[in-house]
Amino acid sequence: MHVPDGFFDAPTSAVTGAVAVGALAVSLRGAQRELDERTAPLAGLVAAFIFAVQMLNFPVAAGTSGHLLGGALAAILVGPFTGVLCVSVVLLMQGILFADGGLTALGVNITDMAIVTTVVAYAVFRGLLKVLPRSRRSVTAASFVAALLSVPAASVAFTLLYAVGGTTDVSIGKVATAMIGVHVLIGVGEAAITALTVGAVIAVRPDLVYGARGMRQGLKLRVNGVLVDAPAAPSAPVAGARASRRALWATGLVTSLVLAGFVSFYASSDPDGLEKAARDQGIDARTEEHAAAGSPLADYGVEDVSDARLSGGLAGVIGVGTTVVAGSAVFRVVRRRRTTAPSQVR
Repeated sequence: MHVPDGFFDAPTSAVTGAVAVGALAVSLRGAQRELDERTAPLAGLVAAFIFAVQMLNFPVAAGTSGHLLGGALAAILVGPFTGVLCVSVVLLMQGILFADGGLTALGVNITDMAIVTTVVAYAVFRGLLKVLPRSRRSVTAASFVAALLSVPAASVAFTLLYAVGGTTDVSIGKVATAMIGVHVLIGVGEAAITALTVGAVIAVRPDLVYGARGMRQGLKLRVNGVLVDAPAAPSAPVAGARASRRALWATGLVTSLVLAGFVSFYASSDPDGLEKAARDQGIDARTEEHAAAGSPLADYGVEDVSDARLSGGLAGVIGVGTTVVAGSAVFRVVRRRRTTAPSQVR
């Protein structure tokens, strides 16, 4: 669903750009409350993981593929405000380095892929947790449904934006039919990836899953026929907790590198949902050449490397490395601002 340059007119691009800037400013402030010493390092890794998995297009229908958007996954793992920042970092790296998603359309892409997916997914997720039993399985199930609904929600948002500022004379009904139908199917893949990832992390370190905070029920003991709270178990040693976080971080980074550097070669080569709909309906009639088309990493390949597998793998590894560094830097700054805020007030 990476929108290229030329799909939207200048006013729509400008307005969505302003919306994106405002949402990022709000998210930066909100992320200060979400990030702590446990989750700040994880946020950069989440961005890198989303970048890697977005390279893995999976077939969803005849001649069409899809890939993870990542808003639901990021919101549940590290929080909705931080989630918006995670996906935005990914979109920025993709647009600048890999010519994936137009630069003038960056506001549209952030609004659609980062803001809409995150807001819808987290709202659905929290709503489901209020009615489901308080358990880890409920978190995983809620993450599945939230991710499933976030993708067609993004396609609806694209359709509405195109009705306002699309550059071609295509019936909005045709745009809606082409976009929403296929993205419901893509949502199933999004849901599966999100649920599996959240389930894997929550099985190892549930305390690192933002969406699972407050889910642990205190142990009750019956004393003289009355239920009372059991004494709290001693917390794990700080050194052990840090070692566990580092192990999880290292595992996630290696997994991201393997997915982007090796597994991505076997991804589907079919056009994704937006690309296929654009071709079929003529939405892409005024597509403009990407400003970064001359980038040495354009189209997820390394310039002057003739072997396709090696070129794509190197591009994927570079993308993961760049994204984890950029994301970690952003979230480290946000975290520091949180820790220094009290002293500034005094």
